[in-house]
Amino acid sequence: MKIADIDLGPRPVMLAPMEDVTDRSFRLICKEQGASMVYTEFVSADALIRDIPATVRKLSIDEGERPTAIQIYGREVEPMVEAAKIVEQAGPDIIDINFGCPVKKVAGKGAGAGMLRDIPKMLSITRAVVDAVKLPVTVKTRLGWDHNSKIIVDLAEQLQDCGIAALTVHGRTRSQMYTGEADWEMIARVKENPRLTIPLIGNGDITTPGLAVQAFDRYGVDGVMVGRASIGAPWIFNDISQALRGEMPVPLPDSVKFDLIRRQVSESVARIDEYRGILHIRRHLAASPLFKGIPHFRDTRIRMLRASTFDELMEILAEVETLTSQSTQS
Repeated sequence: MKIADIDLGPRPVMLAPMEDVTDRSFRLICKEQGASMVYTEFVSADALIRDIPATVRKLSIDEGERPTAIQIYGREVEPMVEAAKIVEQAGPDIIDINFGCPVKKVAGKGAGAGMLRDIPKMLSITRAVVDAVKLPVTVKTRLGWDHNSKIIVDLAEQLQDCGIAALTVHGRTRSQMYTGEADWEMIARVKENPRLTIPLIGNGDITTPGLAVQAFDRYGVDGVMVGRASIGAPWIFNDISQALRGEMPVPLPDSVKFDLIRRQVSESVARIDEYRGILHIRRHLAASPLFKGIPHFRDTRIRMLRASTFDELMEILAEVETLTSQSTQS
């Protein structure tokens, strides 16, 4: 699969853009584990134009994580064009436009998935951004605003006509948020449109290697995107990559997984500071499947998620690794 001149190989699997999750450290780890391409946290066009430091920091890319897409969102043409030009100077491989975020503070203000209620403006923004930059521009969106307005088949063609180089479709409406099941049959209908010639990336509920294989074999997408299933488990890209190559699964040892978690903690603290770095990493710790199945783990889990210093957290992780090893041997 190619996005413009960027060759991602056969059956690529991407790391989805996720706020407060896909920082530079996590992206690099996921790339090392087999992600074909990674996306930044989404970047507010308005905040970028105002030169807000926390937003500008999101543009930082490690050479080892490439190809990387920087994702922007906004609700007006001019700020989105200006933000796209700023992003281009940061040197990503792709600029992605977020027309899919369902959270109220974004969609409720008309940005993200909120654009699904104003298709003319969505198309105007897309066309203007494509015309303003030399980098490939892609779009990520949803099936529609709600169950009664699943417009994605026609919308995909309209976005293609604006000049985008690829489209990612999350198989839910905005109204669904992240509930229910992703509708991959609807994603397949987008792919079946003979007039759609750009690559189609499917997103939603890819939680196992088998589901990733099914997305290609049954629904015919050109690529798949993994989001929430990667939080606290960047090794999912190793597992999926093996399955997509038709190899026998060889899971990473738990010791390697613990090393990856410790690396995330260390790099989060180094990137921000001890207090906020630990707060940032708690989402990964809370979601990680690495700690499931450990007997009588509740109290230890509470201590782990309440740890406030680097040394304390590292000590608890060492304790948990011992518990995991003992649980595996018993």
